[in-house]
Amino acid sequence: MDPVAFLAITTATLVAFVTFRYAVACWIHPFGTCRKCHGKRHLPNRIGRGTHECRRCQGTGLRLRWGRYAYNFARRLCTDGTR
Repeated sequence: MDPVAFLAITTATLVAFVTFRYAVACWIHPFGTCRKCHGKRHLPNRIGRGTHECRRCQGTGLRLRWGRYAYNFARRLCTDGTR
């Protein structure tokens, strides 16, 4: 086997493995922590001492992962197209 073919097969296998692993992670844990509030649910006010709820996650501390968002979009597109 020549080195170029071996490198291509190895790269394709690695990409497939990483994609499969991310898909399983999105299936098991569809939510990740919010990147703005870091899962704390509240942000400090700019003026004063109080806090307010994070607008990105609506105070839950969780955000839908990109992979799960894409899966939900594809599933909705498929069900709407086959009605």
